[in-house]
Amino acid sequence: MSDSVVHDAHAKVNLFLRVLAAETGGYHGIETLFCRIGLADRIEVRRLDEPGRVTLEVRGAELGDPKQNLAYRAAEAVLDATGKRFGVAIELEKKIPVAAGLGGGSADAAATLAAVNQLTGNAVPRAELVHLASRLGADVPFALSEAPLALGWGHGERLLRLPPLPKAPGLLLVPPVGVATADAYRWIDAAREGASPRGAVTYDLDVLSRWSDIARLAGNDFESVIFARTPAVREGFDALARTQPMLCRMSGSGSTLFAVYRSARDRDDAQSMLGKKHGRVIATELG
Repeated sequence: MSDSVVHDAHAKVNLFLRVLAAETGGYHGIETLFCRIGLADRIEVRRLDEPGRVTLEVRGAELGDPKQNLAYRAAEAVLDATGKRFGVAIELEKKIPVAAGLGGGSADAAATLAAVNQLTGNAVPRAELVHLASRLGADVPFALSEAPLALGWGHGERLLRLPPLPKAPGLLLVPPVGVATADAYRWIDAAREGASPRGAVTYDLDVLSRWSDIARLAGNDFESVIFARTPAVREGFDALARTQPMLCRMSGSGSTLFAVYRSARDRDDAQSMLGKKHGRVIATELG
């Protein structure tokens, strides 16, 4: 059995995101279309001969207290479930922007769950591993599934895996400001006070197989409240939309914006046009 395992932890974007009613516990239901993208962190997990011990070394970002990191907590969850027969040292190389709506922390947690479980000889059954993922965070089950595309609802833990979309070149625009998820939900609740219930939507699996149709469905309920309060994000969105992509949206609760293009040449021209005025621009691939 190997003493070291390496996994890529892929970011995601939300091709559409509908926020439903607030629940009694303060959470909100969502409907979303998750899409895995090429941008990824790198996780290496090594076995330690110290039962139950977890260490975390991060390169490429400052993430604060290691014990609060989702990757650290994911490792503890698997070790606890398997009797703490050994410990693990985690090395995390960050490439996904932090707290930007791309699910980087969730991807790291999912990759760590899979890696530590692999070191145990896959002692945790898949169904239980998914349960551990759902307890760690809303996007972790999608990242663990390694699905290229999935319809998600509930808190994002209920998934319908879909066939992949055709590969498409894309850009991520990361504005120089962040958005706290709790603030974003609070702003939505305030904006909807006294409003009528959301209308019904029917999703067709055939429609969800083509970029042109998804572009017509695409939307993000967080955009209106965040654009109103965060001018830098709105300005970035307007600049990205002017590059004439097939699709342009904000991912998750922000602040990262993404665009999908018909060709790599269109994407590269758009990247040159944007420069660095509105934030960091990252070329990637969707689908």
